[in-house]
Amino acid sequence: MDLELFKEILSVDSTSGRERALSELLASRLEAPALERFEVGDGTENLLFSWGEPSVVFCTHMDTVPPYIPPVFLEDRVCGRGACDAKGQILALYTACKRLEASGADGFGLLLLSGEETGSFGAKAFARTPFRAPFLIVGEPTENRMVSSSKGTKAFSLRLAGEAFHSGYPQFGVSAVELFVDFVGALREFAAGYEGLTYNIGLLHSDNPQNILSPELSCRVYFRTTAASDAAVCDWMMQPRERVEVEAFGGDAPAEYVTLEGFESAPAAFGSDAPHLSNFGHKIICGPGSIAFAHRPDEHVLLADLSRAADLYVAMFRALTGGDSRSSRE
Repeated sequence: MDLELFKEILSVDSTSGRERALSELLASRLEAPALERFEVGDGTENLLFSWGEPSVVFCTHMDTVPPYIPPVFLEDRVCGRGACDAKGQILALYTACKRLEASGADGFGLLLLSGEETGSFGAKAFARTPFRAPFLIVGEPTENRMVSSSKGTKAFSLRLAGEAFHSGYPQFGVSAVELFVDFVGALREFAAGYEGLTYNIGLLHSDNPQNILSPELSCRVYFRTTAASDAAVCDWMMQPRERVEVEAFGGDAPAEYVTLEGFESAPAAFGSDAPHLSNFGHKIICGPGSIAFAHRPDEHVLLADLSRAADLYVAMFRALTGGDSRSSRE
């Protein structure tokens, strides 16, 4: 496994919106018989490396969540932003591709996407291309277990309209912060009615001095939905409320994925590019690292897990193609 290449990849700040620097590096450093580059439309690009006509495509994303954290290589692990989500996936997938190439196999590809962390914009753009293939293997930090099913996601923006007034006389105004507190109380009660439904509130903003009632508060509400709660979330969020404006930003539905006999599997609560990649008939999600360390200051991946992931990807390819795609066609 090429740890020098991994160090180069981790040394590039590819936090969402800055992926272009990493895609340029990967386009110059990764070796494959063919490379196609697809503009996403926001200044970023997707990359597709191919060995023959791909029937199996390995895939992961190039962007990471902020802030950028430089890499640190220790005896048994590599730390830094993207170590497990998802630059470790890039290394493990590429290592598997090179092993397959060395064995004489063909009929596979490596698809690297932009914008996964901010709405899967790269995946959505790639889904609009003519490319099609039977099998997709998506690298995500799953502790090298295949994902049997995953939750859906739903995102909404929220604007609460108050009326500014001197805080000494709150009876003459309306605090947007108090409106927000009431909304969160109702949200908690709603979510408690659905097992497994979770939510998070981000981008919270209310710009007012401490002695003036807040005239406006805005935020984003992001749900992880189950089959039972997916439609109910939309219905509940979009119901009319006084002084509350809601805009839906979409998401994806809960999904089930392919698992193969002889490989460990487990459900997952996180989203991925997989639901948006309608170009593929059958989808697998599996990769090194733990979601428990993704997006954290102590993000890391074990070197042993990277090596095992590469072995698993090769084994998945052979299981899907009956050995390798060249021999399976003969």
